[in-house]
Amino acid sequence: MRLLVGFAILVAFVVVVLGAYTRLVDAGLGCPDWPGCYGQLLVPSTAEEIASAEALFPDTPLDQAKAWTEMVHRYFATGLGILVIGIVVLAWYYKLSLRFPLVLLALVILQGAFGAWTVTLKLWPQVVVAHLLGGFTTLLLLWWYLLKLSSIELPRIATKLRTSIYLFIALLVVQISLGGWVSANYAALICPDFPLCHGTLLPEMDLVAGLNIFQAIGPDYTGGEMSHEGRVAIQNLHRWGAYIVFVIGVILAWRIRGASGLVLGAVVCAQVALGISNVLFVLPLPIAVTHNAGAALLLLVAATLALQTQPPRKEQSEQ
Repeated sequence: MRLLVGFAILVAFVVVVLGAYTRLVDAGLGCPDWPGCYGQLLVPSTAEEIASAEALFPDTPLDQAKAWTEMVHRYFATGLGILVIGIVVLAWYYKLSLRFPLVLLALVILQGAFGAWTVTLKLWPQVVVAHLLGGFTTLLLLWWYLLKLSSIELPRIATKLRTSIYLFIALLVVQISLGGWVSANYAALICPDFPLCHGTLLPEMDLVAGLNIFQAIGPDYTGGEMSHEGRVAIQNLHRWGAYIVFVIGVILAWRIRGASGLVLGAVVCAQVALGISNVLFVLPLPIAVTHNAGAALLLLVAATLALQTQPPRKEQSEQ
């Protein structure tokens, strides 16, 4: 069971990274339909298949590179769903609690729906962010489940730090959501400089437009529909959020100390450095993808720290 869950974690992480890559190369609509691609299970490749595909979707010319990027992401996501079904079956077979596996299964099914809506609603930012958060949540729950199944005792962290760690996790979730919102609205490079934005600390921005979560359904959101001032607003909110996460993360790492504190501090610093590099080097694909992967890793590290504040399992069983 642990082996299966561990493999599912690996696949879930790959799905998160592939999702980021797909979004960054604008391949989210590489296949205009779902679950197939131009009405086929595989990306059209022969001249006859391509002609048939473009006749079916005359307003969406086939770009094979983008179509394959999108379909590989879907194949891995489907594989993850199959693995989660296997986890549910094994939990039932070994008479383990089904609560956690069934929650995972429900989440993966919901993720499938978000994936479909991402295509059918033409990259509607609200759904894109929900899909991103769903992927992170799936990875996190699988990680928690593996730790629950494992017999390894994690190093303990002082209980008095529990509230601070949960606060850090909450801030991290907000920051990840902001990052997804920036990406979904194509605002990553709206400020070409750092730490300033267009040469000033407080550029002209529109927070109301930037935080409008009621954008209309219907338009193709490839390239983004948000106003310039709205994008400036959310880019700066994401930067300010990064400063807060960095300061609290470093302070928390110093208070935790030891290997756990060192890991937290290293991941926080690396993540901030990657975010700054995205701006300074004009969003190079490897750095941008790694920044997304780093966010997932930081969330797993923070969640593990929260578990380390819990009493040892022997004490829990005695209570």
